[in-house]
This record gives sequence, C-alpha cells and structure tokens, in this order.
Amino acid sequence: MNSTRVQRVGWYMADWANSAFTTTVVTVFMGPYLTSVAEHAVVDGGVPFLGLHLHPGSVFAYAVSISVLLQVFVLPLIGVVTDRSRNKRSLLLATSVVGSIATSLLFFLNVDLGNWLYGALLFIVANIAFGANVVVVNAFLPVLASKESRDKVSSIGWAIGYLGGGLLLLVQLLWFEQADATGGSTSLAVRGILSSAGIWWGLFSLAPWMALPRDVPSQAPSQNRPFTQFLHTLKEMRAYPMTMLFFVAYLFYNDAIQTVIQMASVFGQEELHLPLGTLTKAILLVQFVAIGGSLLFGRLARAMGTKPAIVFGLCGWAGVLVAAYTVVDGETGFYVLAAVIAVVLGGTQALSRSLFSMMIPQEKAAEYFALYEISDKGTSWLGPLVFGLALNFTGSYRAAVLSLIIFIAVGLLLLLRVNVTSAMQRSGNL
Repeated sequence: MNSTRVQRVGWYMADWANSAFTTTVVTVFMGPYLTSVAEHAVVDGGVPFLGLHLHPGSVFAYAVSISVLLQVFVLPLIGVVTDRSRNKRSLLLATSVVGSIATSLLFFLNVDLGNWLYGALLFIVANIAFGANVVVVNAFLPVLASKESRDKVSSIGWAIGYLGGGLLLLVQLLWFEQADATGGSTSLAVRGILSSAGIWWGLFSLAPWMALPRDVPSQAPSQNRPFTQFLHTLKEMRAYPMTMLFFVAYLFYNDAIQTVIQMASVFGQEELHLPLGTLTKAILLVQFVAIGGSLLFGRLARAMGTKPAIVFGLCGWAGVLVAAYTVVDGETGFYVLAAVIAVVLGGTQALSRSLFSMMIPQEKAAEYFALYEISDKGTSWLGPLVFGLALNFTGSYRAAVLSLIIFIAVGLLLLLRVNVTSAMQRSGNL
C-alpha cells in the first residue's frame, strides 16, 4: 500500500472515530436522555433557568445553539492556527482528546439527580471540540485528494464514518436491550453508552495520528493575531462572490438537515411515543443505509455534476419534512422516514464538502472550513433555535419540524444561483 493510500485510510479513520459522537450522542441518546433528566427538574411547568421556565424538550435544542454560538469565536481561531501549522495532525489529536474526555464524563449525567445543566455544559464543550476536530479533518482533504478524485474521496470518508458509527451503535443497542430485558437500569445503560462514545472517539483517533503526514505545507506566516487574520480572510471572501453565495446557501439548508438529525429522536419519543429501543433501531438503519447513499450520490455527481446531485438531494429533504408533518404516525412510518433520510443524508453532506473545497483558495483551506464547520454536522444553531421557539409557542413537535422547510427552500434557491465554474476559476482551482 503506497504512502498516499495509507494517509487516506488514516484520514477516513478520523471520520470513523468522531462519528461516534454524532451518532450516539447527538443523534440518538443525548436528546431524549437530557430531556428526561430535565423533566425531573421541572418546577411550575418548566425547567427553571435564569428566571425563565424552559420546556424540557427544548433544553437540548438550546444547548446545541449555545455551543455553536461559542464556535463562532473558537473555530475561526482553530482554522487560522491549522493553516499556519505544519503539524496539523497534532491539532487533530488535541481536539479529539478534549472531545472524548468531555463525552466520557457524560456517564455522571443522572436522571435521579436532575443535573441537566451539568449534562448540557459537557455537551457544549464536546460539541465545540467536535467542530474544531472536523475543521482540521477537512483541511486535509485538499492535501490528500486531487481535484478529480475529491468527490470520491469525500464520499468514501462519509461512508466510513457511517460504518464506524453504525457498528458502535449496533453494540450499544444490544447493550441497551439487554438492560431493558433483564430489568436492569436503563438509565445506567444510557450513561454507559454515552461514555463509551467518548472512549471510542479517543481510541480510534490514534489511527489518523499515526497515518497522516506529520509535515504539511502551511500558509505563509502572518503578523496578524489569529482572530484578526480570520477577519481579514473573511473580508477577502468578497473577492469570491460565488463561493460566498454557496456558503450562505449551505448555511441555510444544512441548518435544516442538522436540526432533523439532532431532533429526530426527540420527535420520535415525544410526538410518536416510540420507545428508545425503536429510536435506536431507526438510527441504526440510517447509519447503514447512508453508506450506500453516500456512494450512490458520489456516482450521481460523476453522472450529472456535483451541484445537480445536491439539488436532487435537497428536494428529497423537503419531502422528508412534509411527510413528518402530514403522514408519519407510528413505528412503521418512522422507519420509512429514516430510510429516506439515510439515502439523501450522506450524499448531500459529502458532496457539499467536496464542492466547497473546490471553490476556496487551497492555501487557506482550514480558515474557510472553519466557516464551513460553524454550520456543519451537529453544529448548526439557527435551525435548533427556530425548532425550540416553534415548540415553545405551539407545543407541537410536528409544527416545529415543518418550520424547518423554509431553510431548505431558501438554501435551494440560493444554490441554484451559484456558478460553480466561475467560483473555481476565481479561487484558482480551474
């Protein structure tokens, strides 16, 4: 196996490692469990916090929003430091360690104690570390893949991530069902499952540390401080109007996608009254079907172009939101919805990443991916905020889900206006 292939395998393992956080914590267990913990802290119909009374089902949504607002300040610094550093793999390991430790400490989040604030704070730290980790991971993509192979390499990376997250979730599902069947503490099982995601993340982060190149060409040194340098780069982005238009489009449609991922389990538990075992099986279905979805959309991109393939996927997402509001009712409908989500999920994410990498200056890839990651997987803030507000005002999870369709519509309309060829020429990639 040649060195480039070894490095790519190591890069794929970074997605394998951190996908445990997305799958286990963000998508399946954290939302419902934090909601249950918050419900044990309800006073006078709500969870007391700074003089307010929050709907317990909105606590997780607000935690996601806060973590991303903090990422607005943290991720730009990570992007600048990554571009300046030749030893990017050390930054990759450092962000993995912080995230894995914070996730492992979720073992002490306890329903009986009602310590929802402890869990929310740990999640915020872990989610910030996750965002920083992905910024560094994405910065390696232009280094490891040529322009011609980027869609393929990005799609394989997403597929490997889904496989890793899916295999761990399968073991965790057996763990949870064993506790449920034997009359054991399901709360203890969930706490152990959340902690195991952190251990998985930390353990498999050693693979990219060993395989990725130690010395990577870096951006020329700047006299600016990191955040000042990022603001300078942000101003420079005006010279790439099509890249900026794509980023805004992505900000909108990805907010909806990430909110669906984050709130799917809460929707299933609170609106459809499905048990956690059913929710876990549905997410497990998503993980394995999404592997095929990622590879399928990679082929679609080669056949029809990357942008048209993303447009096709977004139409599928709009259908998902309408179906969740109108026809999904019960376990069977939830499984069907999960299967459709799986097909369009990996494809839109993988192709968006590779398309963005072709529309930015390669010497500032990490800085641009810091912006990208602010709205990337598990880190969107506007969608969860709108979801939480809609839930507070209407009391309906279906209305909260449907409110997200405006993000898909706006993102799709903006994406249709993006001239990809012009963006590639401006950024020096064509």
